[in-house]
Amino acid sequence: MLSFGAEPLFPSTLFKNIKIKIYKTIIFLVVMYGCETWSLILRNERSLRMFNNRVLMRIFGCKRDEVKGECRILHHEELSDLYCSPNIVRVTNSRRMRWTGHITRIGEKRDV
Repeated sequence: MLSFGAEPLFPSTLFKNIKIKIYKTIIFLVVMYGCETWSLILRNERSLRMFNNRVLMRIFGCKRDEVKGECRILHHEELSDLYCSPNIVRVTNSRRMRWTGHITRIGEKRDV
């Protein structure tokens, strides 16, 4: 369970759209801080994906099966369809490429 101190991070009283806004504006940015300088290995990529999926599962909850009436965990594809945002690893790689471009341009302008 994701929590900050004793309070749960996403209480059940909040609406899903508010939870998504909180995730996009605060949590995602904090997690991705400094990602431009990371050297991602497969284990780190897997950890990022697992964290992202875990948060999205907490936001969207379970899905009721219409036939049986049972609650089941959403699959990763269903979560990505509901969230409609790019893959967290893809975002990290694009930020790293953008940062690399900045560094190469600074190297051309700066006399050392």
